[in-house]
Amino acid sequence: MTNMSCRALILAGASLAFAANAAAQTSPVVTQVAATEIGTEDAEIIVFGRGEVRQVTEVTQLDMRRTVAGSSPFKAIEKLPGVNFQSADPFGVYEWSTRISLRGFNQNQLGFTFDGVPLGDMSYGNVNGLHISRAIISDNVGSVRVSQGAGAVGTASTSNLGGTIEFTSREPSADLGVAGNFTYGSNETIRAFAAIDSGDIGGFRSYISYAYLDARKWKGVGTQYSHQVNAKATYDFGGGGKMTGFVNYTDRRENDYQDLSLEQIGRLGYDWDNVSGDWPLALRIAQVAANRGDVGGAVPRRPNTAGKVYPGPITSVDDAYYDAGGLRRDWLGGLKLEVPLTDRLDATVQGYYHNNKGQGSWFTPYVASPSGNDISFRTTEYGIERIGFLGNVSADLGAHAVKISLWWENNDFNQARRFYDVSGTATPSTTALTYQSKPFASQWDNAYNTETFQYAVQDQIELTDSFSISAAFKGQSVKLRARENIVTGALALGNITSEDFFLPQAGVLYKLGGSAGEIFANYNENQRAFSASATTGPFATTQAGFAALRPNLEPEKSKTVEAGYRFGFGPVRGVVAGYYVDFSNRILGTQAGAGIVGNPVILANVGSVRSVGVEAGLTWKIIEPLTLTASYAYNDSTYRDNVVNAAGVITQAIKGKTVVDSPKHIGNVELALDSDGFYARANGNFMSERFFTYSNDKSVPSRAIFDAKVGYRFTSTDGFLNGLAIEGSVTNVTDKRYVATIGSNGYGFAGDNQTLLAAAPRQWFVTARKDF
Repeated sequence: MTNMSCRALILAGASLAFAANAAAQTSPVVTQVAATEIGTEDAEIIVFGRGEVRQVTEVTQLDMRRTVAGSSPFKAIEKLPGVNFQSADPFGVYEWSTRISLRGFNQNQLGFTFDGVPLGDMSYGNVNGLHISRAIISDNVGSVRVSQGAGAVGTASTSNLGGTIEFTSREPSADLGVAGNFTYGSNETIRAFAAIDSGDIGGFRSYISYAYLDARKWKGVGTQYSHQVNAKATYDFGGGGKMTGFVNYTDRRENDYQDLSLEQIGRLGYDWDNVSGDWPLALRIAQVAANRGDVGGAVPRRPNTAGKVYPGPITSVDDAYYDAGGLRRDWLGGLKLEVPLTDRLDATVQGYYHNNKGQGSWFTPYVASPSGNDISFRTTEYGIERIGFLGNVSADLGAHAVKISLWWENNDFNQARRFYDVSGTATPSTTALTYQSKPFASQWDNAYNTETFQYAVQDQIELTDSFSISAAFKGQSVKLRARENIVTGALALGNITSEDFFLPQAGVLYKLGGSAGEIFANYNENQRAFSASATTGPFATTQAGFAALRPNLEPEKSKTVEAGYRFGFGPVRGVVAGYYVDFSNRILGTQAGAGIVGNPVILANVGSVRSVGVEAGLTWKIIEPLTLTASYAYNDSTYRDNVVNAAGVITQAIKGKTVVDSPKHIGNVELALDSDGFYARANGNFMSERFFTYSNDKSVPSRAIFDAKVGYRFTSTDGFLNGLAIEGSVTNVTDKRYVATIGSNGYGFAGDNQTLLAAAPRQWFVTARKDF
């Protein structure tokens, strides 16, 4: 065990000891972070959107605690109807690999918010937000709300073509309490969490919490490593007035897994990875590549004696790199004021600030170091500074419930591609988890500004006790500016705007009465604004390329119709919904050469997509301690147009082909037992074939995977044991070898590509919790 791991163990022990001491000195209390009502008779863990005119499903904190401690909130919602979530690590927090899609829309076509604050599109190189695993410690997530077709009209997002996912943090407890948990498991994984709640002090409540993760990679050499601190406070003015503030900090560093192709998996196996533990071997591979002429670069290469034959089983310079990594450091803060203006009029105003520093790194054999090695250190560097405001006014006008929402954000984003010297023959002079300085070259270095303004108006009209309609529209203006190009002429400068001031939504809800349930239907239109960066969007090309595409480039848009039936018969609750989506102005970005090399992207509108499907989900309390949760989704998403050039000639015949990473069938089933302190969970997930080329000539096969958890909680004793729980978890119980993430390096029209990430094999974890 490493010294760092030992320190984490000591920290976890101290946090649990502190919790035990608090229990001995104060009366036992319950904090929301460690609610003891899990599995009780009235606890509802999944809510199927009662009273909504759209398909909505919500997972509560009670259900999220069924996953391994420290897991991404996405792990808790992957069982919901239509959710396709993939990650190459058992926690679901390895950002290069995390992918989520809904109804054929990929991650950067969805909307994400945290306590109302926009998180951008949550892609790896996020230019206008951050991943949820950095925005909040997973133990502090209070609920996750999934709108599979479209979120509320006022959701602060400019990318929600195909649905929204809204994360809400837990409220500080009304009682003084301390909670902690500690996890140890496969690959010397150590994860610790501790939280202190102040309790209610004259209307003031607060908590501060800390989480630590040190998880070795399940293959190869490297780690996932992070520190997180969350603080939140609320003050109740009385009469409905409330102020809430939070500050969250994350320092995350992780080594990457090697991207694979189907050919590599067949030749080298799922366990193949970067050669991070062998620097001399990495140098030799780069030298052979230089001798063969497989790599070039502006820096002259010195003669070597490595020859022209790669060391077996390697047959290409891209089979294995030395190392790669992702570093992200974030500050996210917000302040919200809720005020009742009159008995029928409420107002909310919220401000937020986000600062990010990040580097995505790669030891590249394609560019040599000036000091003589045939490998240099390449980074993609990020800097985000966002400030924004959200405002809502809600009016209760009898039969009408009217709400007006406003959102404004200013985002300054800097992005650079730089190269750093790497010396040393036995070991490299730097690591992938070290922030670099003093580059010897920059490929590009750009500054961008995005100003977003959005308004929304909605009216919920109760025509009768059982029948209501909703009418709403929003408008948005997103102004993008590539304002500075420090490396002259490398990438495009200029301005472009995405605007639409009338995007309507309409819905109906009919309550059948009693336990018969309700019928809902909804229609909505949405737009995905352009993004401003050097790696995606209209500026990620040359000045000539930008000038050519700008007059004809239109934002992506979607029109969605959905209808469904929600039911609740005794111990059974659920939903069945169908939908039709027309997605137009599909923007396709293609690269010349391998994705990892980082050549400029070429954008074009390439037609439309149609999606039709059915989703179903239910929960059934079979007997008092035993609950069944199940879901199934069928989705048929196809391209409606071929790709044509300016002359109208077909360059890629993809009409009628299935959308990439869009499985036709997704099924989930989970059994959960909670009785007299004993609790257990077994979960199965099935997913059908997924294509990773637009022509559908390459795909990964269907797979079924299973997870399990068992534990015991002490709740009927006094003193130290009260609130103590010990649990064991196993992910991928059957040790299935399969491809988790597809599209890590984008998608091609045809042929194999290094754009796949292998899933973790069977992993085990043991967690000790101390709740009060």
